[in-house]
Amino acid sequence: MSDTTTSAETFSIPPRSGVAFELKAGQELTVIDPLGGQVADLLTASKADVREMLSSGRTLDYAERIYLTTGDKLYSNRSNVMLEIVADTVGRHDFLLTPCSEATFRLCYDNEPSHPGCHGNLAGALAPYGIADDAIPVAFNCFMNVPVDGATGTFKVLPPLSQPGDHIVFKAHMDLVVGLTACSAPASNGGTFKPIHYQIR
Repeated sequence: MSDTTTSAETFSIPPRSGVAFELKAGQELTVIDPLGGQVADLLTASKADVREMLSSGRTLDYAERIYLTTGDKLYSNRSNVMLEIVADTVGRHDFLLTPCSEATFRLCYDNEPSHPGCHGNLAGALAPYGIADDAIPVAFNCFMNVPVDGATGTFKVLPPLSQPGDHIVFKAHMDLVVGLTACSAPASNGGTFKPIHYQIR
């Protein structure tokens, strides 16, 4: 299904927080930016064995590009398809940068108070599933806008291109444990923090 509808319950993730839930093979997860300009970090692990997790390196290697959108598949560290993007109203997401963390705020922001960031929020939400803090890899950063200079390889973190109601839809190819956040990093979200919505159908 390529658009959001009222037939599925909408869940809300408060600003600068995260949740975990299960997604069955064949189900679709819609991640929605209800107000625009907000990043959501998405992480998945196999329900059968949580050591099998979403892999940026495998996925980008097989896609042969860094910007993923409708039709692209997201692979695990064991080269199995975990998710497929079946609809995308934005077309710009990031799969290079690690989830923001306490260290991000300490090393990259001079005047921001310490915060657990998406890494800490994912670790807390996924801990009941047996996923350790150190096991959390690079997440798929929905709506994050990270243009890369083709000549130098340098990149910038710019405000998301997403507008209110924009969304991305993933179809699960296996039973999954999902971690999802409303990102906490000021640069990623244009200096503001807003909720993220999601639906499962």
